[in-house]
Amino acid sequence: MAKVGKRLRNLRENIETGKTYDVAEAVKLVKENAVAKFDETVEVAVNLGVDPRHADQMVRGVCQLPNGTGREVRVAVFAKPERQDEAREAGAEVVGAEDLVEEVQKGNINFDKCIATPDMMPLVGRLGKVLGPRGMMPNPKVGTVTNDIAEAVRSAKGGAVEFRVEKAGIVHAGVGKASFPEDALVENIRAFADAVMKAKPAGAKGTYLKKLSLTSTMGPGVQVDTQSVLSA
Repeated sequence: MAKVGKRLRNLRENIETGKTYDVAEAVKLVKENAVAKFDETVEVAVNLGVDPRHADQMVRGVCQLPNGTGREVRVAVFAKPERQDEAREAGAEVVGAEDLVEEVQKGNINFDKCIATPDMMPLVGRLGKVLGPRGMMPNPKVGTVTNDIAEAVRSAKGGAVEFRVEKAGIVHAGVGKASFPEDALVENIRAFADAVMKAKPAGAKGTYLKKLSLTSTMGPGVQVDTQSVLSA
């Protein structure tokens, strides 16, 4: 078992073991425990009652956080030359076609998210082994393969977070920074939980949203009463 450091043990002292907190209380505790010298990310983890090994129980989607993520997102767009100015005007930092594909194949990935127009996917498809493991492969199901380049870029830079269930049935995402006001974090958490609920697959049986916890980058986890998140 991994040894828990003194700093983390001290932070856990004001969290009651086994208790589930109202979402507003949980946010307050997470903010109080975010004492690192940098602005920690507040992360949410949701334990779902699904088995991702079955295709009809896969959970995947995108959530537009109403108050943003608090981090600067560098966006790349794969588009043909006649669409590239549109991407730049929307705020994309990296734009290209075959030349961008070649750069990514070389391992030069200077962006956090990427978007592609449908006509570029035959080329971008070659990058599956590079972008796939990083969770950056464009996908029409989450709006990153689209002809509406401007809207997709604005969405990516404005607080859109993608989520996908892991093998253990857990979905997680960053939902803001510890410096955010408490009500802004609560609003983001509820928006994320709502998006996960809307992505409930047809094959899910029994309790879908089983557990939800919050933590900051360097802080301890806090269990949240799921009803306090969903009630709004």
